Amino acid sequence: MAEEEVLYFAVAANLSDWEPKRLLEWQREKAGSIEAVHDVPKNELDGGVQPSKRFGVDAAWFRLAVITHNVLSGLKRLALPPELLQARPKRLRFLIFTTPGRLVEHARRTRLRIVRSWNRFTNWLPATRQLPAPQRA
Repeated sequence: MAEEEVLYFAVAANLSDWEPKRLLEWQREKAGSIEAVHDVPKNELDGGVQPSKRFGVDAAWFRLAVITHNVLSGLKRLALPPELLQARPKRLRFLIFTTPGRLVEHARRTRLRIVRSWNRFTNWLPATRQLPAPQRA
């Protein structure tokens, strides 16, 4: 690059009340942090895999990965213990979603019978109470 060559970069933001210097500092602080957010739906939820040669099918597949990422993020923030706030989808899958159990309906009530011992799941009791579902004693 020659000494007299000047490079121009644009930063688009809706933060009009900020000083330009502060806006550029903020933009440079954000550099590289969004890739970690994109990594989860793309690589861990298979959003980067193209299941078909048709654009619509691939777009729907990616949207499902993004919806799954949003649901998992909401679940972690609303219902799970704080130590699982940074948990990746694989860890949540092995801790929660692959738990064997059976829904049993008896006397107008639906109950979840968990195959493993209840001691493993005592920390999930407060989490289930925080979810917006009807609670019965």
